[in-house]
Amino acid sequence: MKEQLAKIRAEAISALESAKDAADLDALRVKYLGKKGELTGVLKMMGRLSPEERPVMGQLANDVRAALENALEACSQKLEAAALERRLRDEALDVTIPGKPVALGHQHPMNIALEELKDIFIGMGFTVLEGPEVELASYNFDRLNAGEGHPSRDWSDTFYFDGDSRVMLRSQTSPMQVRAMETMDLPIRIIAPGRVYRKDEVDATHSPMFHQVEGMVIDKGVTMADLKGTLNTVVEQLYGAGAKTRFRPHHFPFTEPSCEMDVQCHKCGGAGCPTCKGEGWIELLGAGMVHPKVLEMSGIDSGTYTGWAFGIGLERMAMRRFKIADLRLIFENDMRFLEQF
Repeated sequence: MKEQLAKIRAEAISALESAKDAADLDALRVKYLGKKGELTGVLKMMGRLSPEERPVMGQLANDVRAALENALEACSQKLEAAALERRLRDEALDVTIPGKPVALGHQHPMNIALEELKDIFIGMGFTVLEGPEVELASYNFDRLNAGEGHPSRDWSDTFYFDGDSRVMLRSQTSPMQVRAMETMDLPIRIIAPGRVYRKDEVDATHSPMFHQVEGMVIDKGVTMADLKGTLNTVVEQLYGAGAKTRFRPHHFPFTEPSCEMDVQCHKCGGAGCPTCKGEGWIELLGAGMVHPKVLEMSGIDSGTYTGWAFGIGLERMAMRRFKIADLRLIFENDMRFLEQF
């Protein structure tokens, strides 16, 4: 038995030194130290020995097991070190090689235009509000004096969610006027930017999804002159001194009197082109004095308070600001276009 143990020790250590990977080590561990391994087989014959020989052979067997376990551990550490060295060599980086340039992001022209507009109005003492895009028709129409039968409520123009036309994608940011009058103390000075939705055909100046910025002032003694002066000041700050505007009479159910404000076409300078459809002017916003009925429906005394409101198309403002000829460019995510800003 002594010779068998010595032979197992010599063969196992020799085999371990020749192992090439962890799988080889595991196979050798099972072969020599497993439940059916060679060393275990020798230990099972201990019962045949005399009582005097058993302690001596037992000690020798334990020494062999310890020697094999130490050899296994040493070989495992050696193989791990070799594997790590290969990995470091394979993954080595030359830190002197110039790195790849990282492309820097840009603000979208819509975001630039919106932030500029917000800065102007915040500087005038306005508060910025946000509201839901999924809106109730009562806020989008009824409370704004656009009752049943009004053309703007037609299914051909508006995205409704239910058959009885109560829930919809808002077609304007004007519902924020009502929400502001419900929740804020007088006087009120707010702007409310956001996405709006209408069933428009896509062309150079129209889209079924676009952005508006609603504005409203309610106070004592507010007049149409205040509205015109404020809007002309905003246009000059956006487009520079000398920017040409015009006000045209119009009709909106929630303002009386009402008007539309145009800016001279940035593409043709007023001569007429496809961008302005040959008119020389581009509609920028609709505005007017808040209708007394709208004030009364929100619990505001129209005999004491007056107000004005406007809704500006943010895309058209950005087009004029950055001289963009086609609104569709804003939504196409073409990097050649966006990298210019």
